[in-house]
Amino acid sequence: MAFVAGLGPVGTSAFTGQRVGAAATCPSAAGLALPSRHASGGGAGAAKAVISTPRPASTAPGVKIATPMTLTEKILAKAAERSSVRPGDNIWVNTDVLMTHDVCGPGTIGVFKREFGEDAKVWDTEKVVIIPDHYIFTEDVRANRNVDILRDFVNEQGIKYFYDITDRSNYKANPDYKGVCHVALAQEGHTRPGEVLFGTDSHTCNAGAFGQFATGIGNTDAGFVMGTGKLLLKVPATMRFVLNGVLPDYIMAKDLILQIIGDIGTAGATYRAMEFSGDVIDALSMEERQTLCNMAIEAGGKNGLIAADATTEAFLSGRTDRPYEIFHTDGKATTYAEYTYDAATLEPVVAKPHSPDNKDLARNCADTRIDRVYIGSCTGGKTEDFLAAARILQGRKVCVPTFLVPATAKVAADLQTLTMNGETLTSIFRNAGCIDPAAPSCAACLGGPKDTFARINEPLVCVSTTNRNYPGRQGHSEGQIFLASPYTAAASAITGKVTDPRKVYDFNDVRRPSETLADKV
Repeated sequence: MAFVAGLGPVGTSAFTGQRVGAAATCPSAAGLALPSRHASGGGAGAAKAVISTPRPASTAPGVKIATPMTLTEKILAKAAERSSVRPGDNIWVNTDVLMTHDVCGPGTIGVFKREFGEDAKVWDTEKVVIIPDHYIFTEDVRANRNVDILRDFVNEQGIKYFYDITDRSNYKANPDYKGVCHVALAQEGHTRPGEVLFGTDSHTCNAGAFGQFATGIGNTDAGFVMGTGKLLLKVPATMRFVLNGVLPDYIMAKDLILQIIGDIGTAGATYRAMEFSGDVIDALSMEERQTLCNMAIEAGGKNGLIAADATTEAFLSGRTDRPYEIFHTDGKATTYAEYTYDAATLEPVVAKPHSPDNKDLARNCADTRIDRVYIGSCTGGKTEDFLAAARILQGRKVCVPTFLVPATAKVAADLQTLTMNGETLTSIFRNAGCIDPAAPSCAACLGGPKDTFARINEPLVCVSTTNRNYPGRQGHSEGQIFLASPYTAAASAITGKVTDPRKVYDFNDVRRPSETLADKV
């Protein structure tokens, strides 16, 4: 059966949006003059999604597929050394990459040693990737000790891929340090189509953007994988999200995933694969695809993924020399449900406190005053996220503290070198009144120790490009976080209220992808 669900403006939340702390002097969005750049993109109507459940996908007449499978099923069948699998099967899979970091790494190492012995060796020293990134730039002795534990284990085991940091006073003095694990995994060539990647972090699904099965696991499972290279999995059913049509210039991947999560809820994809496809997805850059897959877990998804294509291969060129295999969902593969979106109808959205599925149109929240803006994290701290923010902020001024945290050292370098209209991104942000970018890390996305950069230590209201807004997520239990795209976050920094970016910027009639915003060299 099929039905049409209206996905337009939702009812008014009981959340008041009352501002906490000292008042800021901010202009009203209505009184702002738009930069004279392009004709207005115009308003958009309420989005509509056509939902079918369950259904087999169609295929060309005459095409015979012995065992039709989805993309996720094909990857897991390969990893299990089986000709086919189906949802619900319990299978042992071979692991291509195991990633851990400073928060979960010590616990994983403890499980590994307890179960396999103090002198045990990891199953493959080139398939374990260890990335300190969460609680790095802090004086907290326990956080610092975690990194020491990782370093000792790496030296003991001879693990090849360890992105270490020893001098916390200057991250640039650490040539191996990268930053946020999920973005670093991609930049360093550890994310490859057709592979299985496990990580001790729920946002490991980020790597599904590369056409691989990537999911977060706990320390116990990770300790087992560390010793054996295998893990018992139940094959998830697949939900497909097909986005076609013309994507407006003011819409980013963050808007797309917040729209989807708002539609299906934080339990809407529980233990299912979320596969994204369609013309809109085909046109997205690898960074924007990562944003989509990154937040699959916020809908309860086991994994999120996008079939690899020429864009994927171009990104991987020069980053990895390992062979990989590209899979696609078969035409007659059975899916749990399929959601189809007309991208042209989408508008900028936010997730209001205190859940990623508490969706509303940004324009409906225009009266909500804010205390700060945070641009960073694995979801919203990549180079293109900062290019998007700079597009809005260039020649303008912020009126609330605006914190910038590049995800990795590579992103931090891009802020220094990439230009827009002849001005570096760092200069654009400084001239706009933003706080200078912090050292690359997870920073306040997970709250962290009290001295963590941009941590919310008071009951403040924040617009953030991060991925979660549960109570206490960025620090204070009474902090209120609005999740948003970099465009919406930057617009809100200018007005001091939650702001639809169309209110402060004159967008193109034809979309200009964020990866094209920097000046050509």
